Amino acid sequence: MGEVARRSGVAVSTLHFYETRGLIASTRSGGNQRRYTRDVLRRIAFIRVAQRVGISLAEIEAALATLGSGAPSRDDWARLSAAWRHDLDQRMAQLKKLRDTLDDCIGCGCLSLERCWLRNPQDKLAGKGPGPHRIWIGTPAREEDEAK
Repeated sequence: MGEVARRSGVAVSTLHFYETRGLIASTRSGGNQRRYTRDVLRRIAFIRVAQRVGISLAEIEAALATLGSGAPSRDDWARLSAAWRHDLDQRMAQLKKLRDTLDDCIGCGCLSLERCWLRNPQDKLAGKGPGPHRIWIGTPAREEDEAK
C-alpha cells in the first residue's frame, strides 16, 4: 500500500477512503496486507484529475461505477468527459467572469457603486429568485445542491 501511495501521490488514508467508497479495490495477501493491481494507479489518477477540475466525488463515484473494476480506457475517458463537458464549460465561463468582473470590486473596496456588479438598488433582482444574478453564469445552484 505504501508503494501505491508513493506512486500515486495520495496518502494511505486516502487509499483507504477510496477503497471504502468502492472507487478502487484490493485483494489481501496471506499476511492480510492489501495488494493492488497496476490499473489502480490509473483509477487514482482519474479520480485526482477529475477532482482537480471540480468534479465532485459523488459524480466520480457514479462514473467509475459504469466502468467496472478495471482502469478507465481512452474510450471510457472520452465518454465520461463528454458527459461532464457542459458543466466544465459553465464552470470555466463562471471563473472567467469572476476574474474579469470582481477584480474591480475587490480592488476598489466597493467605493464605486456605479460600477459594482454586486449592487442591487431597491432589491430589483429579487424577482429573479435567490443568488448573485449579475455575476452568475447559468442557473445558480441552491445551497442544498452544493452540499451533496
